[in-house]
Amino acid sequence: MNFTSLARSRWLRLVFVLAAATGVGVLFWWRGPDWGQVGNAFTIVRWHWVVVAIALNLVSVLVRAVAWKIVIDQALDEPHPRFPLVFSAFSVGLFANAVLPGRIGELARVGVLTRKLPGRNGAWASLIGTVFAHRLFDLIPSLLLVTYALLTAKVPHWAYTSLEIVLGVGFALFAFGLASARRYSRPVFDELGLVRRLIAMARQGLGVLHSPLPAVGAAFFQCLGWFCQLLAVFFAMRAFHIYEGLPAAALVLVLVNVATIFPLWPGNIGLVQAAVALPLIAYGVAKARGIAFGFGLQAIEASVGVGVGMLFLAREGLSFAMLRVMPGAEAVEMPEEEAPAAESRERARISG
Repeated sequence: MNFTSLARSRWLRLVFVLAAATGVGVLFWWRGPDWGQVGNAFTIVRWHWVVVAIALNLVSVLVRAVAWKIVIDQALDEPHPRFPLVFSAFSVGLFANAVLPGRIGELARVGVLTRKLPGRNGAWASLIGTVFAHRLFDLIPSLLLVTYALLTAKVPHWAYTSLEIVLGVGFALFAFGLASARRYSRPVFDELGLVRRLIAMARQGLGVLHSPLPAVGAAFFQCLGWFCQLLAVFFAMRAFHIYEGLPAAALVLVLVNVATIFPLWPGNIGLVQAAVALPLIAYGVAKARGIAFGFGLQAIEASVGVGVGMLFLAREGLSFAMLRVMPGAEAVEMPEEEAPAAESRERARISG
């Protein structure tokens, strides 16, 4: 059995995930705090700040969906999908990312949109490209946030390496995106391997970078979404009587995102709480309260992603089981006749 077969084996992936989750759980329990104190921390929660944090997370989802809508409008011909459909697809994607391992949500939101765009040749490939472009715009606020945390927060020594790696990888990905957007080649997907196919699809969604005003708009709404998340963390800290400033909230938000880059199991429960509690020790926050805050923060974010996502999942007539069988990049096809049309649109956009 070769490496590819091992990577595609569902049972082996399940064994790996269970082993990793068990290891984290044992370590978490053995080296964790007094769980009685963790429970007591929830008895003093100030719930009005929880409501504010939930509202800010909802606003964050809305404005990030606006950014994706801008990217989609640049990648697809008219008629463009309306914002309610884009928001619905985005919410379903958040739900899938929250409850399933891997990044199933990125395919789920594309699947929701393509169901409502019948007869659009190459729509699946172009929409997957828009997901990549949308994530590329995430790099701008995330790099700003990491830099802000490094300059202002009490970053533990063990976290410096992780944050420096995030900065390096982020700049490299952003440079790749800009370089890819400037080059356009005819994507004949049937002749490409999986990695080259992914790169070709990414270029399909990077058309927004050729239009300065939409690109600035998408970047602005992504930054606004991240700022709302930062404020949500700040007010959630207030809910748990952690009275630290925005630098501490920025550090928590950065490390939570680092801990969830690769979702090995739903929510990466355990890793998230450690990523929240450990850096707060430098601010004098007891481990038990930090762990409780980690659970609370994850519940606040999940209440939006899961709650709103479930509503739109039902609205779209989809089931949880359907999310698990979304096709991957290897199933994406673009008819050959679509490529010349895309090439002419690209040249017209550049010349115009």
